[in-house]
Amino acid sequence: MRLIIENDPQQVARWAADYIIQAIHRKAATSEAPFVLGLPTGSTPLATYRELVRRYQLGEVSFANVITFNMDEYVGLPEEHPESYHSFMWNNLFSHVDIKREHVHILNGNAVDLEAECAAYEEAIVAAGGIDLFMGGIGEDGHIAFNEPFSSMSSRTRCKTLNADTIRVNSRFFEGDIRQVPKMALTVGVATVCDAREVMILASGPKKARAVQMGVEGAYSHVWTITALQTHPKGILVCDEAACDELKVSTYRYFKDIEKNNL
Repeated sequence: MRLIIENDPQQVARWAADYIIQAIHRKAATSEAPFVLGLPTGSTPLATYRELVRRYQLGEVSFANVITFNMDEYVGLPEEHPESYHSFMWNNLFSHVDIKREHVHILNGNAVDLEAECAAYEEAIVAAGGIDLFMGGIGEDGHIAFNEPFSSMSSRTRCKTLNADTIRVNSRFFEGDIRQVPKMALTVGVATVCDAREVMILASGPKKARAVQMGVEGAYSHVWTITALQTHPKGILVCDEAACDELKVSTYRYFKDIEKNNL
């Protein structure tokens, strides 16, 4: 696992956007197949999306041959709701770049058969050739996507009941009213994420420091699903200084040293 330590959230966003753009270009140089990109929602990736939009406007990247799969979606929230993940993605990224609408995949939280929807999502990923790069965020309790503590490390896309902490944290998007936050979501599984050829997780701020510490130094465990990144052959954790506050000094120095000459 690589640990990239940047000074602040803006530099985290620039590093992540640079990595995505270079990955798109690398594949385009050797294959006509679309680049398949997994994407998250939430506060952390917003700066990265803004940077990707800026770089697109500068003509440095095109999304015309990019297929996307989002991590999750609330159950029962209309797609047009301002806090649905459909709205989030179109408002913050897709409407500002040249991606084709038919290349965008987001789980349908209003499907008549949620289990069938999840199975079809897994099949769509396989049909697209698998995910080249899955970008994600990390929860304060170390969860990736909605794979909260005690989720199976072999889990696949499924319907999940959200725990009280996740509902509380997400209430900031619902006027601080936990009663408005959906109690269930569709989410890709830990194994779905880790099947990607590369996985890049972003973390910013002191509230993520404990999760980062466990993800880097802790034991592999379903209690902290971020630890799944430890076993991925091309796993990257991109953090700002504040998110590294609980790492051992020796760990911090090790990763700063070995990454100083890398992108």
